[in-house]
Amino acid sequence: MMDEFAKALLAEGNTTVATLLVRRYRELGMTNDEFLVYLQLKSFADQGVAFPETKDLAAALGKSEQQVFDLLHQMIEKKLIQIQPIQKKGQLASDAYDFSLIFEKLAKLTTTQTTATDSRPVATGQSSRQAVFQQIEQEFGRPLSPIELEMISQWLDQDHYEPELVLLALKEAVLSQVYSLKYMDRILLSWEKKHLKTAAQVQQDKARRDRPNTSAPTSKQSTANSPHIPLFNIGDQPYHDV
Repeated sequence: MMDEFAKALLAEGNTTVATLLVRRYRELGMTNDEFLVYLQLKSFADQGVAFPETKDLAAALGKSEQQVFDLLHQMIEKKLIQIQPIQKKGQLASDAYDFSLIFEKLAKLTTTQTTATDSRPVATGQSSRQAVFQQIEQEFGRPLSPIELEMISQWLDQDHYEPELVLLALKEAVLSQVYSLKYMDRILLSWEKKHLKTAAQVQQDKARRDRPNTSAPTSKQSTANSPHIPLFNIGDQPYHDV
Protein backbone atom coordinates (compact mmCIF):
# COMPACT_ATOMS: atom_id res chain seq x y z
CA MET A 1 0.00 0.00 0.00
CA MET A 2 2.79 2.41 0.91
CA ASP A 3 4.61 1.50 -2.30
CA GLU A 4 1.58 2.52 -4.34
CA PHE A 5 1.30 5.73 -2.37
CA ALA A 6 4.98 6.52 -2.91
CA LYS A 7 4.63 5.90 -6.63
CA ALA A 8 1.57 8.18 -6.81
CA LEU A 9 3.38 10.84 -4.80
CA LEU A 10 6.36 10.79 -7.13
CA ALA A 11 4.17 10.70 -10.22
CA GLU A 12 2.24 13.81 -9.20
CA GLY A 13 5.39 15.79 -8.46
CA ASN A 14 5.80 18.71 -6.04
CA THR A 15 4.59 22.29 -5.93
CA THR A 16 6.95 24.79 -4.37
CA VAL A 17 5.47 27.91 -2.78
CA ALA A 18 7.48 30.73 -1.21
CA THR A 19 7.03 30.76 2.57
CA LEU A 20 7.09 34.57 2.58
CA LEU A 21 4.07 34.59 0.28
CA VAL A 22 2.23 32.02 2.42
CA ARG A 23 2.69 34.20 5.48
CA ARG A 24 1.98 37.58 3.92
CA TYR A 25 -0.41 37.11 1.01
CA ARG A 26 -3.19 38.85 2.93
CA GLU A 27 -1.09 42.01 3.13
CA LEU A 28 -1.03 42.03 -0.67
CA GLY A 29 -4.82 42.30 -0.70
CA MET A 30 -5.22 38.67 -1.72
CA THR A 31 -8.22 36.84 -0.28
CA ASN A 32 -8.12 33.24 0.93
CA ASP A 33 -10.01 32.04 -2.15
CA GLU A 34 -7.66 33.94 -4.45
CA PHE A 35 -4.67 32.38 -2.72
CA LEU A 36 -6.16 28.91 -3.26
CA VAL A 37 -6.61 29.75 -6.94
CA TYR A 38 -2.95 30.79 -7.08
CA LEU A 39 -1.90 27.49 -5.47
CA GLN A 40 -3.85 25.51 -8.07
CA LEU A 41 -2.47 27.60 -10.94
CA LYS A 42 1.05 27.09 -9.58
CA SER A 43 0.43 23.35 -9.25
CA PHE A 44 -0.73 23.10 -12.85
CA ALA A 45 2.20 25.24 -14.03
CA ASP A 46 4.67 22.98 -12.20
CA GLN A 47 3.18 20.08 -14.15
CA GLY A 48 3.66 21.91 -17.44
CA VAL A 49 0.10 23.21 -17.82
CA ALA A 50 0.58 26.97 -18.08
CA PHE A 51 -3.06 27.79 -18.85
CA PRO A 52 -5.39 25.21 -17.29
CA GLU A 53 -9.05 24.97 -18.26
CA THR A 54 -11.52 26.70 -15.96
CA LYS A 55 -13.38 23.42 -15.49
CA ASP A 56 -10.21 21.74 -14.24
CA LEU A 57 -9.60 24.54 -11.75
CA ALA A 58 -13.23 24.35 -10.63
CA ALA A 59 -12.94 20.60 -10.05
CA ALA A 60 -9.75 21.02 -8.03
CA LEU A 61 -11.21 23.84 -5.93
CA GLY A 62 -14.69 22.40 -5.48
CA LYS A 63 -16.26 25.52 -6.98
CA SER A 64 -18.39 26.29 -10.01
CA GLU A 65 -16.75 27.44 -13.23
CA GLN A 66 -18.44 30.83 -12.85
CA GLN A 67 -16.99 31.24 -9.35
CA VAL A 68 -13.52 30.40 -10.64
CA PHE A 69 -13.92 32.78 -13.57
CA ASP A 70 -14.94 35.58 -11.18
CA LEU A 71 -11.95 34.89 -8.93
CA LEU A 72 -9.54 34.94 -11.86
CA HIS A 73 -11.08 38.20 -13.07
CA GLN A 74 -10.68 39.72 -9.59
CA MET A 75 -7.03 38.69 -9.46
CA ILE A 76 -6.36 40.24 -12.85
CA GLU A 77 -8.17 43.45 -11.86
CA LYS A 78 -6.13 43.62 -8.64
CA LYS A 79 -2.93 43.11 -10.64
CA LEU A 80 -2.07 39.87 -8.86
CA ILE A 81 -1.79 37.81 -12.04
CA GLN A 82 -1.76 38.47 -15.76
CA ILE A 83 -2.14 36.46 -18.93
CA GLN A 84 0.88 36.52 -21.21
CA PRO A 85 1.40 34.91 -24.63
CA ILE A 86 4.28 32.43 -24.82
CA GLN A 87 5.99 31.13 -27.91
CA LYS A 88 7.75 27.78 -27.90
CA LYS A 89 10.03 26.81 -30.71
CA GLY A 90 8.15 25.04 -33.47
CA GLN A 91 4.77 25.61 -31.81
CA LEU A 92 1.94 28.12 -32.09
CA ALA A 93 1.74 30.90 -29.52
CA SER A 94 -0.34 30.08 -26.45
CA ASP A 95 -1.44 31.83 -23.26
CA ALA A 96 0.03 31.37 -19.79
CA TYR A 97 -0.72 32.74 -16.34
CA ASP A 98 2.10 34.99 -15.16
CA PHE A 99 2.63 35.40 -11.39
CA SER A 100 5.38 38.03 -11.53
CA LEU A 101 3.06 40.82 -10.33
CA ILE A 102 2.48 39.00 -7.05
CA PHE A 103 6.19 38.83 -6.35
CA GLU A 104 6.73 42.43 -7.43
CA LYS A 105 4.17 43.48 -4.81
CA LEU A 106 5.75 41.17 -2.23
CA ALA A 107 9.22 42.55 -2.97
CA LYS A 108 7.97 46.12 -2.70
CA LEU A 109 6.25 45.35 0.59
CA THR A 110 9.33 43.70 2.06
CA THR A 111 11.74 46.36 0.79
CA THR A 112 9.58 49.20 2.08
CA GLN A 113 9.36 47.70 5.55
CA THR A 114 13.07 46.87 5.66
CA THR A 115 13.97 50.43 4.64
CA ALA A 116 11.62 51.87 7.26
CA THR A 117 13.11 49.63 9.94
CA ASP A 118 16.68 50.50 8.98
CA SER A 119 16.19 54.26 8.61
CA ARG A 120 13.79 55.05 11.45
CA PRO A 121 14.53 54.59 15.14
CA VAL A 122 11.96 52.65 17.11
CA ALA A 123 11.45 55.64 19.42
CA THR A 124 9.90 57.70 16.63
CA GLY A 125 6.76 55.58 16.85
CA GLN A 126 6.53 55.07 13.08
CA SER A 127 4.21 52.15 12.34
CA SER A 128 4.84 49.49 9.77
CA ARG A 129 2.27 48.13 7.39
CA GLN A 130 2.05 44.90 9.34
CA ALA A 131 1.42 46.80 12.56
CA VAL A 132 -1.65 48.41 10.99
CA PHE A 133 -3.26 45.03 10.27
CA GLN A 134 -2.33 43.66 13.68
CA GLN A 135 -3.53 46.72 15.61
CA ILE A 136 -6.89 46.82 13.84
CA GLU A 137 -7.44 43.12 14.51
CA GLN A 138 -6.51 43.64 18.16
CA GLU A 139 -8.85 46.60 18.65
CA PHE A 140 -11.72 44.92 16.80
CA GLY A 141 -11.16 41.76 18.85
CA ARG A 142 -11.48 39.43 15.86
CA PRO A 143 -9.67 38.39 12.67
CA LEU A 144 -10.23 40.65 9.69
CA SER A 145 -12.31 39.36 6.80
CA PRO A 146 -10.83 39.14 3.28
CA ILE A 147 -12.87 42.20 2.24
CA GLU A 148 -11.54 44.16 5.22
CA LEU A 149 -7.97 43.12 4.45
CA GLU A 150 -8.44 44.30 0.89
CA MET A 151 -9.87 47.62 2.06
CA ILE A 152 -6.89 48.29 4.34
CA SER A 153 -4.50 47.39 1.53
CA GLN A 154 -6.28 49.91 -0.71
CA TRP A 155 -5.83 52.61 1.92
CA LEU A 156 -2.10 51.97 2.02
CA ASP A 157 -1.40 51.14 -1.64
CA GLN A 158 -3.96 53.06 -3.71
CA ASP A 159 -4.95 55.97 -1.46
CA HIS A 160 -1.40 56.19 -0.07
CA TYR A 161 -2.52 56.90 3.49
CA GLU A 162 0.38 56.74 5.92
CA PRO A 163 0.17 53.89 8.46
CA GLU A 164 0.19 56.43 11.30
CA LEU A 165 -2.83 58.19 9.78
CA VAL A 166 -4.76 54.92 9.52
CA LEU A 167 -3.95 54.12 13.15
CA LEU A 168 -5.12 57.58 14.18
CA ALA A 169 -8.43 56.92 12.41
CA LEU A 170 -8.58 53.61 14.28
CA LYS A 171 -8.08 55.46 17.56
CA GLU A 172 -10.97 57.79 16.69
CA ALA A 173 -13.21 54.84 15.86
CA VAL A 174 -12.35 53.08 19.13
CA LEU A 175 -12.96 56.24 21.17
CA SER A 176 -16.34 56.54 19.47
CA GLN A 177 -16.94 52.82 20.12
CA VAL A 178 -17.60 52.17 16.45
CA TYR A 179 -15.58 49.13 15.36
CA SER A 180 -16.04 49.47 11.61
CA LEU A 181 -13.69 50.03 8.68
CA LYS A 182 -16.45 52.00 6.94
CA TYR A 183 -16.42 54.42 9.85
CA MET A 184 -12.64 54.69 9.63
CA ASP A 185 -12.91 55.25 5.88
CA ARG A 186 -15.23 58.22 6.38
CA ILE A 187 -12.78 59.69 8.90
CA LEU A 188 -9.88 59.29 6.47
CA LEU A 189 -11.93 60.86 3.67
CA SER A 190 -12.84 63.83 5.87
CA TRP A 191 -9.15 64.43 6.54
CA GLU A 192 -8.30 64.01 2.87
CA LYS A 193 -10.87 66.68 1.92
CA LYS A 194 -9.04 69.05 4.26
CA HIS A 195 -5.68 68.07 2.69
CA LEU A 196 -4.48 66.53 5.95
CA LYS A 197 -2.07 63.82 4.85
CA THR A 198 -0.18 62.98 8.04
CA ALA A 199 -1.07 62.27 11.65
CA ALA A 200 0.92 65.36 12.67
CA GLN A 201 -1.18 67.58 10.38
CA VAL A 202 -4.38 66.17 11.87
CA GLN A 203 -3.14 66.89 15.39
CA GLN A 204 -2.14 70.42 14.36
CA ASP A 205 -5.57 70.99 12.84
CA LYS A 206 -7.21 69.84 16.07
CA ALA A 207 -5.00 72.18 18.09
CA ARG A 208 -5.92 75.06 15.78
CA ARG A 209 -9.65 74.35 16.16
CA ASP A 210 -9.33 74.03 19.93
CA ARG A 211 -7.33 77.26 20.31
CA PRO A 212 -10.32 79.68 20.70
CA ASN A 213 -11.50 77.68 23.70
CA THR A 214 -8.19 77.79 25.60
CA SER A 215 -9.02 81.11 27.29
CA ALA A 216 -12.29 79.83 28.74
CA PRO A 217 -11.99 78.92 32.45
CA THR A 218 -12.24 75.21 33.09
CA SER A 219 -11.99 73.15 36.21
CA LYS A 220 -10.09 69.91 36.56
CA GLN A 221 -13.35 68.10 37.17
CA SER A 222 -15.02 69.43 34.02
CA THR A 223 -11.95 68.61 31.96
CA ALA A 224 -11.84 65.08 33.28
CA ASN A 225 -15.52 64.55 32.58
CA SER A 226 -15.56 66.22 29.17
CA PRO A 227 -16.54 64.02 26.22
CA HIS A 228 -14.10 62.95 23.54
CA ILE A 229 -13.77 65.59 20.83
CA PRO A 230 -13.28 63.93 17.44
CA LEU A 231 -10.39 64.93 15.20
CA PHE A 232 -12.76 65.68 12.32
CA ASN A 233 -15.47 68.29 11.86
CA ILE A 234 -18.90 67.45 13.21
CA GLY A 235 -20.30 68.07 9.74
CA ASP A 236 -17.93 65.48 8.35
CA GLN A 237 -18.67 62.90 11.04
CA PRO A 238 -19.11 59.48 9.47
CA TYR A 239 -22.14 57.32 9.87
CA HIS A 240 -21.90 54.46 12.34
CA ASP A 241 -21.66 51.75 9.72
CA VAL A 242 -21.05 48.27 11.08
